[in-house]
Amino acid sequence: MAINWKAINRSVASFVVVAIWVVAICATTGVAAQAEEAPLQGVWQVVEVAMTGPGARVVKPHSTLIIFSGKHYSRTEVHSEQPRPILIDAAKATADELRAVWGPFVAEAGTFELRGDLLTLRPTVAKNPAAMVDAAFTALSYKLNANMLTLTQVRNQNGPSPNPATIKLTRVE
Repeated sequence: MAINWKAINRSVASFVVVAIWVVAICATTGVAAQAEEAPLQGVWQVVEVAMTGPGARVVKPHSTLIIFSGKHYSRTEVHSEQPRPILIDAAKATADELRAVWGPFVAEAGTFELRGDLLTLRPTVAKNPAAMVDAAFTALSYKLNANMLTLTQVRNQNGPSPNPATIKLTRVE
C-alpha cells in the first residue's frame, strides 16, 4: 500500500490553516469582549463641570482623579477652582479654616455598573457618611468618544436630579 504524502500534506496544511483561524477568531473575540466590558477602565481627570439651575456656571477644577478598574471606582476631587489654604496647625484652626480646607475635598470609592448608556456608582467608603448607606447610588448617563468621557447626572437614591451637572473628563492613563 502506497502512502499518498501529497494528500497528507494537504490535510495537515488545511488543519494548520483552520487552527490558525480558530485561534485568531478566539483571540479577537476575547479582546472585543474585554473592550465592551471595560470601556471606562483607566484613570480620568475632570476638565470641566457645567452646573445647571440656580447659580448655573461652568467650572474647570484643577485637582481630580477618577479611577475605574474591574468593577470598582475611586474618585478624589477638590471642588474648587482655587488652591485650598494650607493649615499651619489643624488643632488650632477655626471652624471656617477647617471648612475652607476640607469642605471642597471629596473622596469616594465603591463599585460601578454599566448598562446601555447608564453608569451607576455605588459607594462603599466616602468622606460623606450619607453616601455610604446601603441604598445609596448615583446614576449618570455617559458618552465615550476616544479619550473624552462626558457624564451627566440622571438620578440618585432620592430620585431624578433636579439640576443635573455635566462633567467632562479626559483619560490620562
